[in-house]
Amino acid sequence: MEKLQNLIVVIGRFFLSAIFITSGFDKIAAYSGTQGYMESMGVPGMLLPLVITFEIFGGLAILLGFKVRLFALLMVGFNLLSAIIFHADFSNQIQMIMFMKNVSIAGGFLMLVAYGAGTYSIDAWLNKKLS
Repeated sequence: MEKLQNLIVVIGRFFLSAIFITSGFDKIAAYSGTQGYMESMGVPGMLLPLVITFEIFGGLAILLGFKVRLFALLMVGFNLLSAIIFHADFSNQIQMIMFMKNVSIAGGFLMLVAYGAGTYSIDAWLNKKLS
């Protein structure tokens, strides 16, 4: 059962990270449109490079299991802030669904904050090496 649980943690990290890695690259491909959308929501467009960097590298850190508790905690904040800024129009059903998606993803990241990256991760490898 332990091996299955270790594999499930890796799969969970993959699922949580995939949306951010792909989203980061999508923002590069549609840079001006994304920048315009951010600005229309009151967020300075000059923050877009930071958002892209955070999504790609934060997503990769979660995927690989590197400093997972830290990056997961940052992802919790990122998701909640994004939900509030971009999806808080509860009169629009799609925006309500997007809001709840972000909150749900934040919940998944909170599980990583609580339990860590698992056995199959850079964090576990580094801890074993340092012991």
